[in-house]
Amino acid sequence: MNNVFEKMNEKLVPIAMKISSNRYLTAIKEGFFGVMPIIIVGSIFLLLTSIPINGYEEFMAGILGENWNDIFMFPYRISYGLMSLYVVVGIAKSLANHYQIGSRESIIVAFVSYFMLTPLIVDADNAKGLPIDNFGASGLFLAIISSCLAVEIYRFILKRGWTIKLPDAVPQNVAKPFEALIPVAFIFIIFNIIRLIFVNTDFGSAQNFIFTMLQQPLQSLGSTLPATCIVLFIEAILWCFGLHGSSIVSAVMNPIWRSLSAENAAALELGQAATNIVNYQFIANFVKIGGTAATLGLAIVILLTAKSSQYKALGKLSIVPALFNINEPIVFGLPIVLNPIMAIPFIVANIAVAIVTYAATFFGLVPVSIGVEVPWTTPPIISGFLLCGWQGAVLQIVLILVSMAIYYPFFKMQDKQEYDNEQLATKQ
Repeated sequence: MNNVFEKMNEKLVPIAMKISSNRYLTAIKEGFFGVMPIIIVGSIFLLLTSIPINGYEEFMAGILGENWNDIFMFPYRISYGLMSLYVVVGIAKSLANHYQIGSRESIIVAFVSYFMLTPLIVDADNAKGLPIDNFGASGLFLAIISSCLAVEIYRFILKRGWTIKLPDAVPQNVAKPFEALIPVAFIFIIFNIIRLIFVNTDFGSAQNFIFTMLQQPLQSLGSTLPATCIVLFIEAILWCFGLHGSSIVSAVMNPIWRSLSAENAAALELGQAATNIVNYQFIANFVKIGGTAATLGLAIVILLTAKSSQYKALGKLSIVPALFNINEPIVFGLPIVLNPIMAIPFIVANIAVAIVTYAATFFGLVPVSIGVEVPWTTPPIISGFLLCGWQGAVLQIVLILVSMAIYYPFFKMQDKQEYDNEQLATKQ
């Protein structure tokens, strides 16, 4: 088993490190980190329209009037509904910092590129505008691609020195805008050409092309159980080799999972049923109950059954962080990392809880999560109730029990080894 681990370590670690250090994936990840406060606050307003308590809607209507939903839906639309715009800022700033070029100018050219490729709408009176719906989930991939491309073009032109340089005596706040004139002009010309190319196709716009040919297929694939299990398997394997598997996987999958969540939230806004079983909440609040691979169950097993003094101490140390879905004390303290015995249940649990959650939702035992962004540190049972009512809370209890059953025999094997070693050391 150790030989297998060594060989996998040689093959996987270099690949994972390249993925982790990729500047575009890092920018996407930081772009989503940047919008987290906006999405979470917006989700709170969405949650206030659909708290899963009998009589809640009638109670609110009696206090705030028949259209009480509109009071809370407007802040939601400004957060989730404009998510792509906020992501543009984070991605452009991250790439600008990586290349050590002006972040302000990078953000501006990223917005220019995004707006150039977003189709206009025209009403009956010939008034033109940018549709707000295109700045939500449907525009997410366009925001990612156009931002990265715009900053790369801007950097390329700056690197070639194709700028207007004013004398050193001119203040920087005056010289900087002139320096950006030529790069910005290139951005307008290049993206206008791209816009015209797509206008003259059956897609009608670059956004429709990206959504139809890239975003929809990836969302369809990412929402399936087999694809989800493969991703979770890779994530667990990376953790077993000491790499932050969640960070690496999320850089690739978060745009897909968050798009699926946004579609569920949009359906709720229209009074329709959410249909995407796999989404960001599915992963963050059910699969990762206690952290990656549902390690809250392992923390409870350690706390209740450990015989060795080392693991008794670990159980007391790890249980509180695990309640808030933080599992680094267990991953590195047990450890899970480079531990063939504990790697097996860690990988199995990560996939098993996903299968159980998917099955419970698919067969209607638990409603599909509504797209509300519950902070990932929200303790289990509370997060399940907020997302799916009492059924979600019960499901999380079941998931904890499932993970406990998976981890128990492997931990007892590990604990026995450590206990025997401690007894031997005492006798000596």
